[in-house]
Amino acid sequence: CVLCRQAAADPRVCGSVWKFGRVRAHLFCALFASDLPFNGAEEAQFSVIGNDDVRLVAERVAQEHCFVCQRSGATIKCSCCNLRFHLPCAARGQCVAQFYSDFRAFCSSHSPRQVVQVTPESGATCLICQEAVDNELCFRTMVCPTCQHAWIHRACIQGLALSAGTSCFSCPLCRDKEAFQREMLYMGIQVPVRPPAWDDIQEYAGQMERHQRCNASECLCPGGRQQEEEEG
Repeated sequence: CVLCRQAAADPRVCGSVWKFGRVRAHLFCALFASDLPFNGAEEAQFSVIGNDDVRLVAERVAQEHCFVCQRSGATIKCSCCNLRFHLPCAARGQCVAQFYSDFRAFCSSHSPRQVVQVTPESGATCLICQEAVDNELCFRTMVCPTCQHAWIHRACIQGLALSAGTSCFSCPLCRDKEAFQREMLYMGIQVPVRPPAWDDIQEYAGQMERHQRCNASECLCPGGRQQEEEEG
């Protein structure tokens, strides 16, 4: 990708690679690029973009440095200041990229904050990974705006959103969908507009196979690891 300059960038973050003339760029790297004329355009409008636009922007920002990794070629500029960063560097720099509408991006100082007035109880854990959450709302720790009891890590809820899609993405606790999705999108969680990934039966076919061998480090069954259960 000529915009983020990272060949190994996670496609779940940066999107698929598109070809613009002789150069290639990730879908979301292009949508968030502040200097492209179609910044904020919908994916369907990419067909009308000139093949030279992406290349020219990449050349124009060659000396613009990412405040996170300090490398050049940072095409995304904070909507509130002049700080720039690469899309793959956003999470590490606690930057927020809003994957909808105008595709706005914010540096760590200007990133949106949740407005609910609530703090986690002592020993509170993430509903998804069951690991401890921070002592207050922050970039890493968020809460459902509806029930205000579902504490989640940003990375954990992002993984769930990518799997669930807009059709099934909801609060893991109260199951609110509308307000929860709106809040998560505002906070920079990418929610693909599609049915859930588990609708693809082939992707999860292995989970439907009966487990027939013990995986315990020390098997205590007299008949050995491969002895079938008499019941169940």
